[in-house]
Amino acid sequence: MQRSLTFQPMWRHPQGFQEQLFIHLPYDTLPALARYQPDVIISGELGPRTLQAVLYRRLRPHTRIIAWVTLSEHTEQGRGRARSILRRVLLRQVDAVIVNGSSGVRYIARYGVPAERIFCVPNPVDVSPWLALPLERTAEQAHRLLYVGRLVQLKGLTTFLDRLNAWARLHPDRTVQCWLAGDGPLRADLERLPLAPNVQIRFLGNVPYTLLPQVYGQAGILAFPTLSDTWGLVVNEALAAGLPVLGSRYSQAVEELISAGETGWTFRTDHAGELDAALHTALTTTPAELDRMRAAARAYIRSVTPEAVAAGMMEAVRYVT
Repeated sequence: MQRSLTFQPMWRHPQGFQEQLFIHLPYDTLPALARYQPDVIISGELGPRTLQAVLYRRLRPHTRIIAWVTLSEHTEQGRGRARSILRRVLLRQVDAVIVNGSSGVRYIARYGVPAERIFCVPNPVDVSPWLALPLERTAEQAHRLLYVGRLVQLKGLTTFLDRLNAWARLHPDRTVQCWLAGDGPLRADLERLPLAPNVQIRFLGNVPYTLLPQVYGQAGILAFPTLSDTWGLVVNEALAAGLPVLGSRYSQAVEELISAGETGWTFRTDHAGELDAALHTALTTTPAELDRMRAAARAYIRSVTPEAVAAGMMEAVRYVT
């Protein structure tokens, strides 16, 4: 545990949404490093902690530094020139960088970091409770959409539900169900959205984590229309539960784990044509095809385990040592 000063500025993304950031400025990093005298430092950011690690290495030149940064090209838009300059300076000082997706690789490469010093390690979650769920779904569940997460602007829900409502009006013979697990400041606005008669939105509120697998087990497709996410562990959970993912490519989990027509369908939330096309394809996929995709989704995610990710991080450690 570190002692830190914490600031909570608002970040405005070029997409138009706002998000509160938590910036921690630890002031005891150097004393802690002097006490532990590590051979390798893995610093989980590109800011004050990494800067202090670089200063520490001036005292112990044999120390190696790995920056572990979970970011993407899209999440870093609108961050400001000062932050970009600091990152350029720090990336010249570290020995390797761990990122969690291809977009992160591209972002770090812009700063001139050689490819052999960048290690791509996805974000894992223990998916064993989701793997225990049956793959079969009833006819009613097969096309039921599920969203899991905060109800905030960043997640793109207003746009997604608007396009879902438009699709339902064009297909009055279909009943469209969408369950939202989670809560947040956007809930009241979402509850007031005018809906077509054949659209059913169910707000589940905050669901205890231990009960989430049961919720996944009652749905057929995960909807993840985020406008900006460094990863998105709900994608891992959905695949393990056998849910194909209808997801935004502004999530690195979608970019890394979802193959169109195999484990789900992808789109960019701010491109209406892409969203409409992906939504139509998902909702008109036959139950037999969805069954095939469920099996493919579960088989694919089995390799993204905490153990595999630990092994990927150890590759970076071996490289710098």
